[in-house]
Amino acid sequence: MLANASGCAAITHALANRLFGERGPEFEQLAGSTIRSVTNGIIGVAVIQAIFAGIGFLVAGLPGAGLWTLAFLIGAILQIGGLVILPAIIYMFAIASTTKAVLFLVWCLVVLLLEHVLKPLLLGRGVAVPIVVVFLGAIGGFLAIGIIGLFVGAIVLSVGYKLFLAWIEGPIAAEQAT
Repeated sequence: MLANASGCAAITHALANRLFGERGPEFEQLAGSTIRSVTNGIIGVAVIQAIFAGIGFLVAGLPGAGLWTLAFLIGAILQIGGLVILPAIIYMFAIASTTKAVLFLVWCLVVLLLEHVLKPLLLGRGVAVPIVVVFLGAIGGFLAIGIIGLFVGAIVLSVGYKLFLAWIEGPIAAEQAT
């Protein structure tokens, strides 16, 4: 996938300089850090949640635990992990003892709540824009154009946010320079 990475990097650098002038490297770095942030914050958290969910599925003795884990991983990436795990919880209440089912329910709630702890820690790390900008861009991009939109939407909204701030600060910065 990275066979032409140096050529693509040169094109990206030239494009950023052409579009943003002297602030091109800043916006180029912002795009790169946004991609890393989305990867760590959304996909990374989904993988961590899926690992913990899979452990719970195996310990509870859920048939097809691997398939349940894969379905949960896809659901967690799509931000609907709770909808995927709900049938597993219902199934456990139908076939297992009440104690085992309640313990499974508590474990599943812990797995679902991991997202609310890990995502703020990982999503905003290393990006020069607020976490909400990256998150809204990723979710909006996903809704608009699918899985690639997770990255494109976050980049567009992050760069748009920084351009908006630069536009607002433009006359003030010019007056202070003179």
